[in-house]
Amino acid sequence: MQDEYGPRFGAVILAAGFSSRMGDFKPLMELAGQSVLAHCVRNFREAGVLDIVVVTGHRAPEVQVEVEKLEISSMHNARYELGMFSSVCVAVAGFFELSQLSGLDAFFILPVDVPLVRPATIRALIDAYDGLITYPCFEGERGHPPLIPASLIPQILGHDGQGGLKSLLEICPSLDVPVWDRGILLDADTPEDFSGLVRRAGRLDIGEQGEALALARLSMPERGLAHGLAVARVAVCLGEALCRHGGVLDLELIHNAALMHDIGKGQPAHEARGGEMLVGLGLSRLAPIVASHRDVPPPASGGLTEKEVVCLADKLVRCDRRVGVEERFGEKLALYSLDAHACLAIRGRMNNALALRDLVERSCGRGIEEILEGVLP
Repeated sequence: MQDEYGPRFGAVILAAGFSSRMGDFKPLMELAGQSVLAHCVRNFREAGVLDIVVVTGHRAPEVQVEVEKLEISSMHNARYELGMFSSVCVAVAGFFELSQLSGLDAFFILPVDVPLVRPATIRALIDAYDGLITYPCFEGERGHPPLIPASLIPQILGHDGQGGLKSLLEICPSLDVPVWDRGILLDADTPEDFSGLVRRAGRLDIGEQGEALALARLSMPERGLAHGLAVARVAVCLGEALCRHGGVLDLELIHNAALMHDIGKGQPAHEARGGEMLVGLGLSRLAPIVASHRDVPPPASGGLTEKEVVCLADKLVRCDRRVGVEERFGEKLALYSLDAHACLAIRGRMNNALALRDLVERSCGRGIEEILEGVLP
């Protein structure tokens, strides 16, 4: 990645190992319709890192076929049996032999079995880079890929290999960048690990609850976080009640969208802006729910989806406390009592919220207060 004035970044993907604990060959295993290696390459490319090199070793001819399909460069580690650090050395020693990689300011190193690092995480590391080794950290734990200054190449090549690359980097100045992406910690050493990656790959556009919480903490003020947490509790309770009465709802999708519904707060048309922000972060299935949370009409079919649940939950919470729909909108009507146009719009949103509430109550056979008993003060 390079522009006319800024630094240039590359990436090394280490794909030379035996995959002995997996029982299969990790770089070429299929993950959500692509090879594991292809996922690694795609994530860097989507983040704007185009100078990518794969280090091959075990079963190199097969990996080379995939490398050529992906239209990237490769280097072969003839001594791959010596371990991962030998592949790192092959990569950094060869940097200046490849014209397209000369002049790099820094480079990422990623083992091929960590294929679900989000492009948003790679961009965050690039944005934070100030000449130090830069690590992504999820909930205080460092993960992959580190971004390493090219100035450290002589030290890497001079390292005796004891403790691998990690032991060398640990004694160098560094910067930790908090990220919301748990994928930085998830590798695939065993078939069980890989099964977890397969499940995760199918839900990257929703995220995990822990990731949504981490993102909210990183991107929202304290009051907004408290409100999002409260709305998420109400929304999940509504979703659970509907599921018990025949609804088919994704509770993790409800939770994450409810928690993040005000991520764009403070910006014009904050609900639409929030949806755009989530698309940019790769959370595209949250985006339409967040973008419409201010007002959702009752569905003609009578079937409630995650979108209606989140919208209604937001209308049942003021700050981090439970409130009735009429009370919530009554405050707005009082505030804009002299503005007939605004009051008309407020009443329209209130009527939609009341209709959603009625649908929930009919679907569950209980009143909203009973459904939400004990959920919030």
